[in-house]
Amino acid sequence: MSIEVKVPALPESVADATIAAWHKKVGDKVTRDENILDLETDKVVLEVPAPADGVLQEIFFKVGDIVTATQILARIGEEDQSKAKAAIAESSSPAISKAALASSSAVATGPAVRRVLSENELSKEHIAGTGKEGRLTKEDVIAFIESTREKTAKASSPAKIASDKATVETAPAVAGEREERRVPMTRLRAKIAERLVQSQHTAAMLTTFNEVNLKAVMELRAQYKDSFEKKHGVRLGFMSFFTKAVVEALKRFPMVNASIDGQDIVYHGYFDIGIAVSTERGLVVPVLRDANQLGMADIEKTIHDFAGRARDGKLAMEEMQGGTFTITNGGVFGSLLATPIINPPQAGILGMHKIEERPVVEKGQIVIRPMMYLALSYDHRLIDGRESVQFLVTVKELLEDPARLILDV
Repeated sequence: MSIEVKVPALPESVADATIAAWHKKVGDKVTRDENILDLETDKVVLEVPAPADGVLQEIFFKVGDIVTATQILARIGEEDQSKAKAAIAESSSPAISKAALASSSAVATGPAVRRVLSENELSKEHIAGTGKEGRLTKEDVIAFIESTREKTAKASSPAKIASDKATVETAPAVAGEREERRVPMTRLRAKIAERLVQSQHTAAMLTTFNEVNLKAVMELRAQYKDSFEKKHGVRLGFMSFFTKAVVEALKRFPMVNASIDGQDIVYHGYFDIGIAVSTERGLVVPVLRDANQLGMADIEKTIHDFAGRARDGKLAMEEMQGGTFTITNGGVFGSLLATPIINPPQAGILGMHKIEERPVVEKGQIVIRPMMYLALSYDHRLIDGRESVQFLVTVKELLEDPARLILDV
């Protein structure tokens, strides 16, 4: 008896998925709920767990193949039923197993046939009989064994050629040569590219800049970071300060928290803040729901959790949907100044940058302060220049005097 491993139900608006990686091969033991393979969509990576304990008998698709919901990806069987298939088939040649299954039939066998089957650890259900009334003969079994060996040998040859080719492609370029490599875009990278171009084409995007003195925030953070971490189990970073300041500014300028839907302006009475997270697969934007109701520790814990699961490709689809405003921090990579691109249908995005000590004038004196450039990109169809500048100035004032966040002034 075998159990089918199927493509799980895909998230809404996702039509298909690409097989990103197989973590098991034919003949490997698997345990219930163990991750067998990863499916990549244009938004998330889905893990496909084993539905039962057993041995992986067959794999029907290879890495890079596109599959749709409910398609059969593999079969899991009991260990004694899978030994033969593990010996004669590899995951790179699922067509052999498919052909064998297609010709399977429940047939009677004689002593000689049963002996050959037993010696080669084969199951009669996977071999077509050519005898009277579909009976399986000794010659059928021998022919099946030889045919399978030939197909396996042929399948292994292209794999070796591909391996050799990959070795050549990844080898260091010889001096004077003009190396060039072509690799397909990941689903996520293609989707990111599509949305960025869409944003440029559909929004009247403009960016306004300011700079913020983070001396007060850094002093407050230095004073309480140890006790904060001891109590809450998470480090006190800068993102919680910026998130709090942004939420307060959005309350004062609701247009920045709105979006355009056709000919309508949608004002959001909640504050779902997208936090841009960079991963090897591309940029993802999980959303802090109801950020106005979260404390500093809750914000830090949630962002830390988002970052870890984003790198592992384990964010759920619903965690990246929606959002009324986005914060992105290019400063962690050393960016001094940049113009972030709006995440549609949102109307604004705040760009944080590198903290750098610079000379500034305070009360007629030149002093050195930890300064950061802030950039607000906004949709000019919805937000006027006055509102955008005042919003950014509000964020600046709240950060330069964090007591304002507590006193609501």
